[in-house]
Amino acid sequence: MEQEIRLTKRDRIAIWWRSTFLQGSWNYERMQNGGWVYSMIPAIKRLYTTKEDRSAALQRHLEFFNTHPYVASPILGVTLALEEERANGAPVDDVAIQGVKVGMMGPLAGVGDPLFWFTVKPILGALAASLAMTGNPLGPIIYFVFWNLIRMGTMWYTQELGYKAGSKITEDLSGGLLQDITKGASILGMFILGALVNRWVSITFTPIVSSVKLSEGAYIDWANLPAGAEGIKTALEQMAAGLSLSETEITTLQDNLDMLIPGLAPLLLTLFCMWLLNKKVNPIVIILGLFVAGVVFHVLGIM
Repeated sequence: MEQEIRLTKRDRIAIWWRSTFLQGSWNYERMQNGGWVYSMIPAIKRLYTTKEDRSAALQRHLEFFNTHPYVASPILGVTLALEEERANGAPVDDVAIQGVKVGMMGPLAGVGDPLFWFTVKPILGALAASLAMTGNPLGPIIYFVFWNLIRMGTMWYTQELGYKAGSKITEDLSGGLLQDITKGASILGMFILGALVNRWVSITFTPIVSSVKLSEGAYIDWANLPAGAEGIKTALEQMAAGLSLSETEITTLQDNLDMLIPGLAPLLLTLFCMWLLNKKVNPIVIILGLFVAGVVFHVLGIM
């Protein structure tokens, strides 16, 4: 009976350190896949002995991957556990490994931004800036030390958490637990990405549908406002009261679309891009196509 191959703590530390360079080879086609493979190399060397097996492992991890760089660690931990079980003969295929990665990266990406960029970083930055403004040299030192302690500590412990959780998942492969986890993570990921469409995709149609001249008293009469600060105050009060900023009310195509179904155009564009990806169209081609279309539609006055 062959002895089981297990990742040592030294291997996992090497992977954790390499994961800090996850964005080192970021690209528009598969984004963080290069940094992900770089992080996985110590595990691949430990778990697989033949050149063919190592090449296959590297190839399956070169697929698309993108999430917040500091919360990729739990995904990395689960993936390490799955690769470990696969190396020991468990029925873990490429689809299962990629499915877990894709299913987890969407929801965790939505957690990373508010946690690190909008909470930890502003708090530490405000503390460090207040010290620096008084001439205290501890300001930048505190920021650098505590930021990296929090960042790297979070990455290490979440990687270990994912590794232990992944081991438990693989214990019930025959019961379909891995398939359920993969399916659930994928559904949650699609839900999160769907909710973010309206936030990250923006389309504005500029053609004017109607232009109506307003009656006197329905708009701010800029020529007769008091001078100086009093005029600014009066204009703000009139704007708050509902007066228009100009004597002509212009309605664009985008205004009508927003009244009917807000966010319809961004949703349709997202679905179209997903359809192209499903048809195996290169992401670089899609990005260049969107760029060209945007420029052309802007020149034509459509957007």
